[in-house]
Amino acid sequence: MSLLRRCFDPIRSRWFFQKPSRQAVLPIDQGLSIYLRLDDVYSYLAVQQLTQLDELLSEQLKPLKVIISDVSAEPPNHMDVAAWHQYCLNDARILAQQHRFSFDDEKPEQPSAEALKQAKTILRHTPLRGQNFLYLLEDVFHMLWQQQYGKLRTLFAMASRHQVPQHFPERIFSHEPVRYSYFEFGQRQYQAVDDLLRLTRRLRQQNLLNGTPIFLINHIEWREHLINDAEQLAEIQAMDPELDLYIALEDPISWLLLAYIKEELAEYYDIQLKLYPLPYSGRDQFDWRLATRLSKRTEVAFTPFCRPDADAVMHMASLFYSVAEEQQLQTMYDILAAVWTDGRDLSYTPHFNALQQQLAITQLASGAEQQLLHNAEQCSALAQPDLPVLVLRIDGQQYVFNSLYRVWMIESILSRVLEQKYKAQNSKP
Repeated sequence: MSLLRRCFDPIRSRWFFQKPSRQAVLPIDQGLSIYLRLDDVYSYLAVQQLTQLDELLSEQLKPLKVIISDVSAEPPNHMDVAAWHQYCLNDARILAQQHRFSFDDEKPEQPSAEALKQAKTILRHTPLRGQNFLYLLEDVFHMLWQQQYGKLRTLFAMASRHQVPQHFPERIFSHEPVRYSYFEFGQRQYQAVDDLLRLTRRLRQQNLLNGTPIFLINHIEWREHLINDAEQLAEIQAMDPELDLYIALEDPISWLLLAYIKEELAEYYDIQLKLYPLPYSGRDQFDWRLATRLSKRTEVAFTPFCRPDADAVMHMASLFYSVAEEQQLQTMYDILAAVWTDGRDLSYTPHFNALQQQLAITQLASGAEQQLLHNAEQCSALAQPDLPVLVLRIDGQQYVFNSLYRVWMIESILSRVLEQKYKAQNSKP
């Protein structure tokens, strides 16, 4: 790591952490927009919230702008299109169950090309505006994603015979690539489902909502436990849950989530947590604002830090694999804490030697690079679009999910497994 980066990163991190985590006021001159794709399942979930959101918006943000794109962005993490579509369908099913969205839970599938063309024609031709258009938009998405193609054809016939294309400033048909639905406000993007509560908090802060929003009613906040009853907690612990965590050592989100999961979830539910560090992949160019905000919400220390480069990652891995397996979790916790809270540059020999001594490691093990590559192969086989990747095993079942946006699934799955166990017991004669 360069001397400039080693010295400047801790100063920069302290500045980011100490400044207000939110800009006091975001500009409202561009209003509030939502970007959709008719063939995007997250857009289908998002439109189910739009009429309620529109009712709450102040006049300053009306009308809500709807941008409908017909171009999909490239799948993330080098996934092929089929694997990405299947992941999205599975993920949307989980979101729908958790947040009570309408969804075809039995056999969800992508809408046909012909149905997409008909839906676009209906939306282009309708003279409806405001709330009426949003209701129509939601109905059209239901028809697409629940294969109600007969209803869609009827609307299409009416729209194509009796209407002409309409042009309204709040309704735009675009060819701009959109990977999944998102809101845009104040030149910032908010994922349409995962960031909806963050967006509404922002709007409330700026007095841009006329009431109290109630969205995603089963959302699990950081440091909130679903299971508080001592007997139920003991039952979960008796199931010996296991959690594998694939992490990029140069990514601060890995530190924040590892610390949070270890301190708040693994110890509480007696989860056996195992770590699989991955080779350096350049994730040190992160969103500083997001990491700072996550640090404050999870109450995990995060400053000052020194972003690891490729050499530092290898040094971190060599320390990790030089201790016994039962010591690896605490060792990685100490390593990442040294980097992300103490500003240690582990490619710098004095920092590395001091940490090695602190960890009481007398001899470094060989083969760390091969271990990282093996972990990367295992992680790739799980076909997840983002890191960290989490694999939860409990009661004979395995659940795979990813990213900070799905950490809530740990508690949700535990709660659901316990509920299913009680139902099975009660159904016995």
